[in-house]
Amino acid sequence: MQEILAQVLKRVEEARRERDLVKLNCVNEKLTQVKALLRISEQSFIALQEAVAKGAEDDARHEYAKIGIAHQRVQELRAEAEQCIGQLAYVVDENTVVTVETPEGLPDVTTNPPIAPPVVINPPVLSPLQ
Repeated sequence: MQEILAQVLKRVEEARRERDLVKLNCVNEKLTQVKALLRISEQSFIALQEAVAKGAEDDARHEYAKIGIAHQRVQELRAEAEQCIGQLAYVVDENTVVTVETPEGLPDVTTNPPIAPPVVINPPVLSPLQ
């Protein structure tokens, strides 16, 4: 997990060098989560060692499971950090050309269609005595 932390830190430095705030924010969010999970894992490792020393098998299994879950989540966060894209992914240069092709036979929707007159309905007589 510490190796993964180092890899994510490397991505943070990369984003800083590129001065890419979008990427930096994305990777920083993953870094914060990795640090928290690493802290939990370190605490669980200490608790695991204590449980083993006491012979508390259930407690030891619980702490070991916590470490395993944290490790899995840290791996997922590394993959997410690698997927962080920056603002350069959104840049469109002046050489970009957009071509629109319209299939033949479609109605022309560029003009305003004629507006139909409103439909007036006279209400029925309420009483036959009128």
